Amino acid sequence: MKAAVYEGPRTVTVKDVPDAKIEHPCDILVKITATNICGSDLHMYEGRTSFEPGRTMGHENMGQVVEVGSAVRKVKVGQYVVLPFNIACGFCKQCERGLTNYCLTMQPVPSWAGAAYGFADMGPYQGGQAELLRVPYGDFNALRLGEDAEERQTDYVMLSDIFPTGYHATEMANVKPGDQTIVYGAGPVGLMAAYSAVLKGAGRVWVADFHSDRLSLAEKIGAIPIDTREQVPAEVVKEATLGLGADNGCECVGYQAHDPDGHEDASLTINGLVDTVRFTGEIGVVGVFVPEDPKGAEVQNELEAQGKVPLDFGWLWFKGQKVGTGQTPVKRYNRRLRDLIAGGKAKPSFVVSHELPLDQAPTGYEHFDRRDNGWTKVVLHPDGAG
Repeated sequence: MKAAVYEGPRTVTVKDVPDAKIEHPCDILVKITATNICGSDLHMYEGRTSFEPGRTMGHENMGQVVEVGSAVRKVKVGQYVVLPFNIACGFCKQCERGLTNYCLTMQPVPSWAGAAYGFADMGPYQGGQAELLRVPYGDFNALRLGEDAEERQTDYVMLSDIFPTGYHATEMANVKPGDQTIVYGAGPVGLMAAYSAVLKGAGRVWVADFHSDRLSLAEKIGAIPIDTREQVPAEVVKEATLGLGADNGCECVGYQAHDPDGHEDASLTINGLVDTVRFTGEIGVVGVFVPEDPKGAEVQNELEAQGKVPLDFGWLWFKGQKVGTGQTPVKRYNRRLRDLIAGGKAKPSFVVSHELPLDQAPTGYEHFDRRDNGWTKVVLHPDGAG
């Protein structure tokens, strides 16, 4: 089968690899029809996090079931399914608590939790930027889709990660109808957080970034853009809220945060939120802050992830703010968000700028990594569509 394979920093090639196959009675095999390039994929692509050459990329996947293991009872061959990027067992202590983002079974490192397709140290699993994907515990992990799945793939594939992740940010920030909400970051996840806040009935939603094309998308969904090249988000929001600040906010950038001049500062967005959100307000952080490798692995290069940031904890404490962090448990939200899409109430595909065949994955990565104008979200189609 063909797959997008990581060869080294900023080098992805599409080549033939061994076919994915059923390895356990609970597995299902999915023919991938749509798979996204995610901002988190760029952490591996740029050489910022450990990722072995030869592994297949891709954790945002959907497709059609072509084979099921002997123990699979619910999922049937021929059904379209979308796969949470979290790979979970469904029966460990964390999964039973609904924390499928921190599954203990699927993570092979005893002191860690959480697993994902084709992603850094989150298990040995191959990614879905390929013609076929093996899905462990298919009855638990696969979300079955309706009859409109094939023609609405660009909407439903967003249920694998970015739509639930943006929604999770608003849940941790406790966004409610009428709230004043600020989102730092107008990338795909930030746009999904803003969209989720709008869907929840927030009174005003601001989105802070300096990419004009992405800010224009935020404006199209009813958010108020703040161009950080020209405005300071905290000043804009406080002026609009009698000096109080936003009720809540979402951090959707992570450790790669940088100013309009290109200077990286991992603390830029989180400290901006502490300043922008009012006393006793709430903040949801879904941007990735990767810790130092507890296994003591060698740092690959100067871009290796640094999760330690100079947080202005004094103001956070003084203002009595609450902060929620971590990856989203996709299964907590994907069914309700699926039904919003199916009912015509949500169309997350508004972020999609390019649909490409799998063979053009290297081009997609190159443009998306550079944040080229107009490249907001790339969907790959291993079946050649796009």
